[in-house]
Amino acid sequence: MIIGLTGGIASGKSTVAQALKTRGAFVIDADKLGHQAYAKGSDAFHKVVAQFGEDIVTDDGEIDRRALGAKVFADGGGLKQLTDIVWPAIYDMAAEQIQQSLKAAPETVVVLEAAVLIEAGWQQLVDEIWVTTVEPAVAIERASARDGVDAASVQARIDAQISNADRTAAATVIIDNSADATQLMQQLETHWQNLQERCS
Repeated sequence: MIIGLTGGIASGKSTVAQALKTRGAFVIDADKLGHQAYAKGSDAFHKVVAQFGEDIVTDDGEIDRRALGAKVFADGGGLKQLTDIVWPAIYDMAAEQIQQSLKAAPETVVVLEAAVLIEAGWQQLVDEIWVTTVEPAVAIERASARDGVDAASVQARIDAQISNADRTAAATVIIDNSADATQLMQQLETHWQNLQERCS
């Protein structure tokens, strides 16, 4: 069973991923794959440098993510140009890790944790989509406290993502994280038990 776990900023997605891991799931973090996707010498590395310029490469030959970010967000179409390169690379890496983990342990629940699962069109990699949701006002409060940034910055990040409605429309399981951690874990335990029944 392969679960695609997604959710907006400060929705508790990583907390849920960690809790699934402690229950025996194998978790693949798409963010970490994203950092590996354009590592020095990779196909995506060469494409990113060709697209955004040699000046984003540091002295040690790696891409300077801050310099890349500045260029991407300075140019209106920069983000799409970057994701058109990086998302297919992450897809291939995730697909490979899923296959490897299922080969090693066919009964394992594999979780692909990916904020952009739906935007990137990775639904075909997974059997079910689990979505963590939180009201935007709560997300702003939590993200501001966690990251030390102002509400307007968090709002801009929320606006750049798809809406909760778009995510939940694609969801098999919806986990509402608007309350406290105890309630979140109670919901998760129920969904985990239901999953065991579906898989048996």
